[in-house]
Amino acid sequence: MKFYMTPGSCSTGIHILLEEIGLVFEAYILNLPRGDHLKPEYLAINPHGTIPTLVRDDGTALCDFVSIATWLAETYPRRKLLPEDLAGKERAMEVLNFATRYIHGEGFRRVFTPERYAVAGDIEAVKAQGREIVAEALTKVSGELDGKSYAAGAFSIADAGLFYVEFWADKIGMELPVNCRAHYELMKTRPTVRQVLAEEGYR
Repeated sequence: MKFYMTPGSCSTGIHILLEEIGLVFEAYILNLPRGDHLKPEYLAINPHGTIPTLVRDDGTALCDFVSIATWLAETYPRRKLLPEDLAGKERAMEVLNFATRYIHGEGFRRVFTPERYAVAGDIEAVKAQGREIVAEALTKVSGELDGKSYAAGAFSIADAGLFYVEFWADKIGMELPVNCRAHYELMKTRPTVRQVLAEEGYR
């Protein structure tokens, strides 16, 4: 398989899942500021120009975090990356979608690419709005994590999604709510997470 990624990005969560499963894959690093994701050769693989992308052994590509994570969990069930019970599976998918599509898609997108939303001169206001969205969303997640080590019981694909938004919040100096901080620190004790962060240049 071929994995298209950018260190420290949302693809870090998928990188963690690939290592949790123990898959052999070729990693291709995309430099987003340089525009690698918009080059014709990459758009031929992922027409959306987004990361991560996973090209499977049959040559077909999965082009977003949720579809890749879900496919990995369902294709390698022995790794138990989704709970077996329906309620647990629903909980995992709920957290995964909230982290990737709301905290990332609505919050961090405003923080990292405010020009997508800003009228002239409103860049800082958009960034502030993004941080507010992230803070409120993580407070909600923290409440739902009360009494839990992981989002849906045992480690699952939800935790990989939640980890990368916690990682981003930590790196830009946002204070993580208490249960998110505990989850973040727990994730960093996992050997695969330590390995991935080291490989991606974070010690």
